[in-house]
Amino acid sequence: MEFAEVVRRRRMVRNYDPDRPVPPEVVDRLLDHAIRAPSAGFSQGWGFLVLDGPEDRDRFWAAATPDTDGRDRWLAGMRRAPLIIVPHANRSAYLDRYAEPDKGWADRSTERWPVPYWYIDTGFAALLMLLSAVDEGLGACFFGIPPQRLDDYRAAFGVPAEYDPIGAITVGYRAPDHRSPSLRRGRRPAEEVVRRGRWS
Repeated sequence: MEFAEVVRRRRMVRNYDPDRPVPPEVVDRLLDHAIRAPSAGFSQGWGFLVLDGPEDRDRFWAAATPDTDGRDRWLAGMRRAPLIIVPHANRSAYLDRYAEPDKGWADRSTERWPVPYWYIDTGFAALLMLLSAVDEGLGACFFGIPPQRLDDYRAAFGVPAEYDPIGAITVGYRAPDHRSPSLRRGRRPAEEVVRRGRWS
């Protein structure tokens, strides 16, 4: 598929065919593409938890799902995904990398960072997985783990303290889906969001 078509087709998919697992070689390609994301100082401070067994997926949903607040239909479709990948960011990997001689920030202070690149770079990796899923003929959805469920998630999967989940990605073959009500807002045109030369 041409790259422009991959970008055009990318959308968050919230319902999956539970009877079609994602082939292992496709899972490997998604992860191989993820680790090719850019990272500050080539720190590569990310880690990916792959959940493709039914017991692991059930444990994820039990640990990471809050009260549904009327989102039962959304959750039902998402739970049909045969694959969940949870990208994690490791801030320490960045602070350690930038304390090395070629960078020289020996104090490891987070105040030197204009924004937390450990989260940004892990987000880049997540986006590459979303685009790769489209290229493989799959659907995918990135969503957050509610803050009040993070301790349960960490405990359920033994996630080390230095790794922060930035969200989770469901992946699978698409099933008929309801359009998100958010899409009624429409895509903002370029002239509303692009500035050239100066802001005003």
